[in-house]
Amino acid sequence: MTIFSSLLDRYESVRSASMALAEPLSDEDCCVQSMPDASPIKWHLAHTSWFFETFILEKFEANFKPFHPAFRMLFNSYYNGVGARHPRARRGLITRPSLAEVEDYRSQVDARMEALLLIAAAPTYIPSPELEQLITLGLNHEEQHQELMLTDVLHLLSNNPLYPAYTERRMEPAASAHALQWVAVPEGIVEIGHAGGGFCFDNELPRHRHYVEPFELASRLVSNAEYLAFVKAGAYDDPSLWLAEGWDWLQANNISHPLYWHRSKDSWYEFTLNGLVELDGERAARHVSFFEADAYARWSGARLPTEAEWECAASRQAALSGEAGQAGSVRLTQLLDTGWQWTCSSYAAYPGFQPAAGAVGEYNGKFMVNQYVLRGGSCATPPGHSRLSYRNFFPSHARWQFSAIRLARSAA
Repeated sequence: MTIFSSLLDRYESVRSASMALAEPLSDEDCCVQSMPDASPIKWHLAHTSWFFETFILEKFEANFKPFHPAFRMLFNSYYNGVGARHPRARRGLITRPSLAEVEDYRSQVDARMEALLLIAAAPTYIPSPELEQLITLGLNHEEQHQELMLTDVLHLLSNNPLYPAYTERRMEPAASAHALQWVAVPEGIVEIGHAGGGFCFDNELPRHRHYVEPFELASRLVSNAEYLAFVKAGAYDDPSLWLAEGWDWLQANNISHPLYWHRSKDSWYEFTLNGLVELDGERAARHVSFFEADAYARWSGARLPTEAEWECAASRQAALSGEAGQAGSVRLTQLLDTGWQWTCSSYAAYPGFQPAAGAVGEYNGKFMVNQYVLRGGSCATPPGHSRLSYRNFFPSHARWQFSAIRLARSAA
């Protein structure tokens, strides 16, 4: 099997997975934009097709002709090098094309991509590394949008007074609030960033050396019960716990608990992809901002890890003896499957970072300002998509993602 035969199988799998995520939704669900940071499901389905049409078919397809000339502008996200864009905050006003037309767009792009991949898989085809790299990037890009589809629809449905469930199927691993322990990591010069073969995003490169002081990393994420104690202690009314900008943000937005928490008399509930449920104290606290994560860490006598510390500890565990950790040793859990973990590291370029040439170079580099790095993965991350060197990033006030807290502390 050639690399392009394998890519064809993966292409079909990834594209089908996006449509499966939209399956539980009505046409009305797919067209609404609940806030400027979110996008309608219809837009996600169109934009991911736009990516393949614009960056791959336009360049490699013989006699290329766009599905619809206006789609180049309508479904361009942030690629200034491609041309005009529809404003992000107004994506919910694109009532036309209809969802059915967007599905037709996907179907046509899929047929054309599959034809291109079949040509590339033929024994007589001269391999094109650029084609392979762009298709692989497009598939990883679509997996990122699959996670965004779930986070965006969660925010959308949370604004419905009926609190409807997206699905009855359990979307996350079982609760795991074992006693919190600390994993000690010695000081030293470590290497961080993507290593070896396989795909990575450009912001994971180049791999480079980093000195870390001795530190300890929490064995699991902060639980709902632990965060509820923070809320009940009046932490949201105590300015001494908050960064100045975070305190101003609290006051301006009247925030007193995580995004999807609801209080009814003496009981607490949480809106989830399974609807409104009683708050489970053993589950990880999620949908918190960097400001909230930082304040909780300060209140608990700890701090947030740097991204180098997080990757160093996670990679060290993997190197010692894989997922199970060393026999009898403290094990890091909830690394990739529960919630993205805030770090105190600003999102910036690694030493020697060089964005790719052309519009694809806009993928990550131009966002390296006023954002913080999150590490790990969440229950909404497609299986196999994340890795220990993955760098997610959001502004300090963002809460609609599955963002969580893992504590760190400096060694005595």
